[in-house]
Amino acid sequence: MLDRKPIFDEVRHLLGRGFDPHEVTALDCAIDRALGMPAHAATGHRLGAAGKALIRKWEGCGKRRADGRFEAYPDPGSADGDPWTIGWGSTGPDIARGVIWTQAQCDARFDRDVAAYAEEVAGALGPAPTTQNQFDALVSFHYNTGAIGTATLTKLHRQGSFAEARGEFGRWIYNDRKPMRGLKARRAEEADLYGRA
Repeated sequence: MLDRKPIFDEVRHLLGRGFDPHEVTALDCAIDRALGMPAHAATGHRLGAAGKALIRKWEGCGKRRADGRFEAYPDPGSADGDPWTIGWGSTGPDIARGVIWTQAQCDARFDRDVAAYAEEVAGALGPAPTTQNQFDALVSFHYNTGAIGTATLTKLHRQGSFAEARGEFGRWIYNDRKPMRGLKARRAEEADLYGRA
């Protein structure tokens, strides 16, 4: 078993800061790939077609320019425009005003990001029994909220309280403390997918 601590310590030193949970998972996945392990090897969970379609439906591949490329745009639901977003809902420190990507860049970033989010969901769920539809719904939820580690619905799912967990999706419809019609509709679709056998 590889001791990853020296790798994380060195990268932390080079960056001059710590990591957020998404970055930890992304770095773990990169190490796994370098070792020839598929990203889903530790958990057995992978995002399915229904989950990928749901995320892409709600994220869209937005702000297409006349030349066919895509430009970054501010979050339309937040008061300050943060976070800046591009492609299939991709955000991060490398995305800001003036960033322009091709469709291939948008697609590649989506594949990378969604794999990391799926790993985070799998880690948060642990050994709890989880159907493919439940997993897909939770990855969509996490891709949009980043809250799989703190959400009550995760705790309820781990306890096997699936009906109660399903009801929790509807609580995540706010941006800057305001209910958003789009988030309400997205959470309803995620809850529906979660509840399917």
